[in-house]
Amino acid sequence: MNRLPHLVLKEIGFTLLAEGKTLKVKAEGFSMFPSVRPGSVIYIEPFEEGREPVTGEVIAWKKDPGFVVHRLVRIINDGSSTLFVTRGDSCPGEDDPVTAAQLAGRVIRVETPGGKILLPDSFSGKKPYYRLNRILLRINSYMRRVGL
Repeated sequence: MNRLPHLVLKEIGFTLLAEGKTLKVKAEGFSMFPSVRPGSVIYIEPFEEGREPVTGEVIAWKKDPGFVVHRLVRIINDGSSTLFVTRGDSCPGEDDPVTAAQLAGRVIRVETPGGKILLPDSFSGKKPYYRLNRILLRINSYMRRVGL
């Protein structure tokens, strides 16, 4: 499969964010279930100059081949550098720490597949129940397989 179109779109997305534009992407995975469901449209805006993300908010960071959209769970500051640790709401563990250069932006809005609009106060700043979310994800997956 030719990855060129995907790489070009990824670079266009990074460029738009760097220019201060809001990016609209479709959620593909289940890692943020139930906060963000697959098929939802996620709006990502770049971080304002000099303003770092805060623990609890949903952020996007750059990873080949695109973006990872997960919740910020920790900020590690050792005096010389700052690292950001994220985790998907239904993931069993944390992601590897990322640098500020890898941060793409914050999620400012989610449109569910049913058309409902969710603003940050409904999905950011909350501590997820990781184990419960994984159970809900398994139930949801099972129901989809059996056609319920």
